[in-house]
Amino acid sequence: MRYVLAVAETLNFTRAAQRCHVAQSALSHQIRNVERELGVSLFARTSRRVELTPAGLAFLPAARACLEAADRAMADAIATTGEISGTVTLGLIPTVTALDIPSCLQRFHLTHPAVRIILRSGGSDELASALHRGIVDMAILGLAESVVPHKLKTLELSREKLVAVIPVEHHLAAHKELTLKELAAETFVDFPEETPGRIQSDLAFSAAGLVREVMFEVMSTEFALSLVSHGLAVALLPSGCLTTDLHWTTIPVSDGPTRVQYLAWNDFNPTAAAHSLLNELRASAATK
Repeated sequence: MRYVLAVAETLNFTRAAQRCHVAQSALSHQIRNVERELGVSLFARTSRRVELTPAGLAFLPAARACLEAADRAMADAIATTGEISGTVTLGLIPTVTALDIPSCLQRFHLTHPAVRIILRSGGSDELASALHRGIVDMAILGLAESVVPHKLKTLELSREKLVAVIPVEHHLAAHKELTLKELAAETFVDFPEETPGRIQSDLAFSAAGLVREVMFEVMSTEFALSLVSHGLAVALLPSGCLTTDLHWTTIPVSDGPTRVQYLAWNDFNPTAAAHSLLNELRASAATK
């Protein structure tokens, strides 16, 4: 069943075999055995692509639930001996500032060395979806003040105002503080429209009755800063994820947007390993 899920998630027998650490021939043989036992084909195979059949799509949710239940049962049984094992998947936005994740994981690994940890990076909307689908166990999200994670357990970690990131030779660079009105006429670099990283700024300008021009859309903070460094645009970014640079400066924005970071999780039957990591992250948040 694990092999079926691996192929379903990668749609590639070679990558699925690599993920499962088995030979491709062995993986293919096991999947054929499952199909033979079920009396249906789960995958439509051609020389160029692999697709799930209608039967495969129907099989997938229950198969995933069964496998997760089996892993959970094994982890819980082992936990009764005092040792927790299993796998935990933690989703992270690229600009986490509310928690020192490496330090958290270091403490957790010292206490639970048998637990395998998978870190998955993505946008807040992508990670929230992954939480709902059970692909990640918990995640750090960054959202606008007016946006609350839907149907998830959450712990607010921090609130931080975004700062203006300005090229050093820009005419606004000498200001001690700025307003959205002063920034509205500038050319911006920002994340794609409708993404959580962008929405917080769009809402702030809209609430102030202002319109700005986002000329450059990027997928990473690093590339946004590169464009600012070259004098192509200004940006609004969390101060906690910025380092000192000779090519740009940061300026507070008095009426600027605020980003709220959450620890979010799905409370449906977590494994002992997931529960333990969640407790570690919550304890770390309580000491900040």
